[in-house]
Amino acid sequence: MSLINHPPISAALCSSSSSLIGHHRSAVVFDASILQHQHNIPTQFIWPDHEKPCLSPPSLHVPPIDISRFLSGDPLAISDSIRIVDDACRKHGFFLVVNHGIDMKLIEEAHDKMELFFSMSLTEKMRAERKNGEYCGYASSFTNRFSSKLPWKETLSFCYSDADSQDAVVNYFSTAFGQDFDHLGRVYQEYTEAMSNLSLQILEILGMSLGVGRAYFRDFFAGNESLMRLNYYPPCQKPELTLGTGPHCDPTSLTILHQDHVDGLQIFVDERWHSIKTTMDAFVVNIGDTFMALSNGIYKSCLHRAIVNTQTPRKSLAFFLCPKKEKVVSPPSELFDPRNPRVYPDFTWPLLLEFTQKHYRADMNTLDAFSDWLLEETNK
Repeated sequence: MSLINHPPISAALCSSSSSLIGHHRSAVVFDASILQHQHNIPTQFIWPDHEKPCLSPPSLHVPPIDISRFLSGDPLAISDSIRIVDDACRKHGFFLVVNHGIDMKLIEEAHDKMELFFSMSLTEKMRAERKNGEYCGYASSFTNRFSSKLPWKETLSFCYSDADSQDAVVNYFSTAFGQDFDHLGRVYQEYTEAMSNLSLQILEILGMSLGVGRAYFRDFFAGNESLMRLNYYPPCQKPELTLGTGPHCDPTSLTILHQDHVDGLQIFVDERWHSIKTTMDAFVVNIGDTFMALSNGIYKSCLHRAIVNTQTPRKSLAFFLCPKKEKVVSPPSELFDPRNPRVYPDFTWPLLLEFTQKHYRADMNTLDAFSDWLLEETNK
């Protein structure tokens, strides 16, 4: 598979759309406050016909996991959770979690602060611009990375470390935007801590469902060094031509997503796209490439995308669980044998992350492409 490394969009390429897309330094910037009102979408945001959003996709129903019942120790609740997770992860890598114990006031405040951030001017948001090759900061679409099939969204990404200072997220916001943003930092510090704890609980179910024990993956991800991303999908006057996020599998381990009241998430199952209805009291959980490698390919990385609409912005909070940088991603010995050999080579998470930032645009084949690249690099 060839590696994708698109050059940045040049000023000349967008000269006819200067009123729609502004310039920042030498790169082109997606200004949502302008573009959301325009009826002529720049060609860089128009997706190929075979990838354009489908009309009225069926809804995907997945039985939710009741975390509180699983943690209660009730044998029936534990077996139900294991069965639901195992079936979902072998088939498509997606499930829901309810009764998670996260305070709804915290979730609501995290959404409110996201609305506050993305309502700021582009100049203010660009104070934390995400640089090429980096994975933290503000990104107005991917205009500084790719020249086609651009996503119709803005994001703010920042790091979380389970072993780090309790004020790491607070410090990020203060450093990037000034002390006036301490209140945002405090909210997202608390939110990421809650997501890390929830991730470790979910890993107990995954360990039991894969037959390696309740503690195996929880111990592996202790002291996790994870990512948090705020996603904002502004309205689009031609939503049938573009995508909020293109089809891809997350390269990370687990994604815990909370959506607002606006539908837009779609999952690819049984050779077609399915919509996921928003449920405010549930978290969407999906398997990523790193955990698929840890499971020796038994559990599937979830192929998903997001669509946009003409009227209402859509927001989502995405916590991406990642192992410590020095941890070697290698499946436990129980998951391979001569009849079921290793599927992927050993690697560390930072190497896969670097691959997606510098060499390859994440899609449904990222892990296979990375494995091929890694073997080629090793054999040089």
